[in-house]
Amino acid sequence: MPFIPTTKEEALRRGWRELDVIFVTGDAYIDHPAFGVPLLARWLESRGFRVGIIAQPDWRSREPFMALGRPRLFFAVSAGAMDSMVAHYTPLKKLRHDDAYTPGGRHGSRPNRATIIYTSRLKEAFKDVPVVIGGIEASLRRFAHYDYWEDKVRRSILFDSKADLLVFGMGERPILELAERLRRGDSMAQLADIRGIAYAMRGDVPSGAVELPSCDMVMNDPHRYAEAFRLVSQDMHPDSGKPLVQRHGDRLLVCNPPSAPLSEAELDAVYALPFVRAPHPSYVESIPAYEQIKSSITTHRGCFGGCAFCAITHHQGRFIQSRSERSVVEEVGRMVKMPWFRGSISDVGGPTANMYGLRCGSADGGSRCRRESCLFPSVCRHLVTQDRRASSLLKRVRAMHGVKHVAVSSGIRYDLLERQPEYFGELLAHHVGGLLKVAPEHIADAVTDLMRKPGREAFERFLARFGQESARLGRKQYVVPYLMSGHPGCTLDHMVELAIFLKRHNIRVDQVQDFTPTPGTLATCMYHTGIDPFTKRQVYVARSDREKRLQKSLLLWHQPAERRNVYDALRMCGREESAVELLGKFRGQPESRPVPRDRKRRS
Repeated sequence: MPFIPTTKEEALRRGWRELDVIFVTGDAYIDHPAFGVPLLARWLESRGFRVGIIAQPDWRSREPFMALGRPRLFFAVSAGAMDSMVAHYTPLKKLRHDDAYTPGGRHGSRPNRATIIYTSRLKEAFKDVPVVIGGIEASLRRFAHYDYWEDKVRRSILFDSKADLLVFGMGERPILELAERLRRGDSMAQLADIRGIAYAMRGDVPSGAVELPSCDMVMNDPHRYAEAFRLVSQDMHPDSGKPLVQRHGDRLLVCNPPSAPLSEAELDAVYALPFVRAPHPSYVESIPAYEQIKSSITTHRGCFGGCAFCAITHHQGRFIQSRSERSVVEEVGRMVKMPWFRGSISDVGGPTANMYGLRCGSADGGSRCRRESCLFPSVCRHLVTQDRRASSLLKRVRAMHGVKHVAVSSGIRYDLLERQPEYFGELLAHHVGGLLKVAPEHIADAVTDLMRKPGREAFERFLARFGQESARLGRKQYVVPYLMSGHPGCTLDHMVELAIFLKRHNIRVDQVQDFTPTPGTLATCMYHTGIDPFTKRQVYVARSDREKRLQKSLLLWHQPAERRNVYDALRMCGREESAVELLGKFRGQPESRPVPRDRKRRS
């Protein structure tokens, strides 16, 4: 049985009458290293633990949670690869109709607030078995946090779920130490020194810990919420961070410093585990998320960009953890032998593709650094941006037997590309299928400063260089920018500026992202409080659905269906003079254009 057991029968085929750890996840079980629960399950399995997975159980009763019986050590619960509320609702709080992590893409296979619901059912079924929660939902909700869908501050998910422990960030180190210590007889109360966990206690604040404003304080005072966010961001460092404590009534939430990043050898060992790279055979329908990533290769973890709206830094950390070239090549070699592989690799990258192999060049390796971003407001002088390692990897993978095409579809930091001429050349010559996706998000400096993104000048330099290099190669290639509306600090005037920029650069986008305040990010803190927690300055926030809709429409200025909204937006901010440039002739109604004669004949 090559898969992790999902039923008692599958466990018995391995000779396992009892399991040590049972994972419960809101995603379908896909045995692929891109999915967190299967990866951690394989990791524990490789260390001699008997592991099972309960995937997308029906939460309406406790019976599905009893499918594998009682684990000897603990249950490990994750909502899945996404926060369950983000997975279920649009930025306008409307219900989504699909779920990429479910067979057939169907919506409704996991509950809202899945971590809380799953833990409740497990406690109902097995009152005396410890439950450990983790994954991105638990990780980013570990402190008292603003919840966009209820428009209020909720307490830590550890208290709402009544779980025994919370593992945050990347879980290999803490969950392995947790399992090993429980196996040798330690009690849950003896595990409080494990890095990368949060737990509840009563009594006094532990010596040496940093006390945050209490849950009651952050619920009632935006300034104290901003203060708590700032303290969390500054003190959660894997080398020199201190435990953080937040009072919740008569109890304390204690969050230990993050676990240390994996070394290259450790990361290589994780990706060398015997993944089947396929969904469990019990599924009869395709799973959209698997189809998207099945031929992808993850080269590294972490991101030092520090974008305000992104949770990657808060979950994976800002230290880049790169695999060796040998490890990546060996994984490609295994994938080439898969019966479904036809020669195309969909991605060789990570959270940001061109950060592979990069590191801090300071004497202490960045262990005492308190910068939130290595790239903003400017590239840190200690950052080693040499691109030889990344370009060498692309060349080697491209030359492997059985590989016909290698794409790089992960995000690219174009401001970093200015320092990576070799990688930039490789990318445009061999790994862009005519379209290169980048994420400027905006071009108004007042907005990009709050986003912690490069501004207009950097994007214009990139566009010019991209055009020159594509022309030199004799290739027709285009930039597809990811853009965002509704971010804190963004006004209708800023969106008009962006729309005019797109028109003048002949850039048209068909999909744009409306800002969603997801738990744990800087942008969400600004959205809720109206305050930049680091400068303490007031930040404008577009809150009405109408303004959000108009901001989004300005990015789609070229679409006939949006013309009325675009004109209304221009009028609201006193920019009617821009209507001619954006819309051409406009008299309050979308203009009607005559149908060409040849088209009339064809119809």
